Amino acid sequence: MEQLLRVGVISNTHGIRGEVKVFPTTNDASRFDYLKEVILDTGKEQMTLHVSNVKYFKQFVILKFKEFDNINDIERYKGKDLFVTRENAVPLEEGEYYIADLIGCKVVTDEGNDLGELIDVMETGANDVYVVKTKDRGEVLLPYIDECILNIDIDNKEITAHIMPGLLD
Repeated sequence: MEQLLRVGVISNTHGIRGEVKVFPTTNDASRFDYLKEVILDTGKEQMTLHVSNVKYFKQFVILKFKEFDNINDIERYKGKDLFVTRENAVPLEEGEYYIADLIGCKVVTDEGNDLGELIDVMETGANDVYVVKTKDRGEVLLPYIDECILNIDIDNKEITAHIMPGLLD
């Protein structure tokens, strides 16, 4: 299981005092109100940053970190990911999963056939859609609905799916 979970991406600076605009990659952007620290992946190292202020602007979260007081210090981190540890992640309800835990799961049919590997989860308005890379059909899209996704076993990295008529056409 992934120990770090991505919660956002620094998209730009905001003002001159070291604030950044963050595009949230979490289902609930208000989670930043309770976040004390994040881990910045610089590409070369991981830095723990302490959140000192949170604001919201359109679809962005504006964060201020105790470690930065100047636009010049934070500007180089545009495009970099922000993570939280699993301990600081939002608790899941029953039947919910972190996308990071689903990626790489083997997908098998309820008839026992290997379908492929889950490579992405598309979040739509109605329900999530699992993107499965197959050996002979390219990418297959499976809706995350009870009739299609029968079982998710995170410990064994396996998802059991029922292939409804028309899904593989």
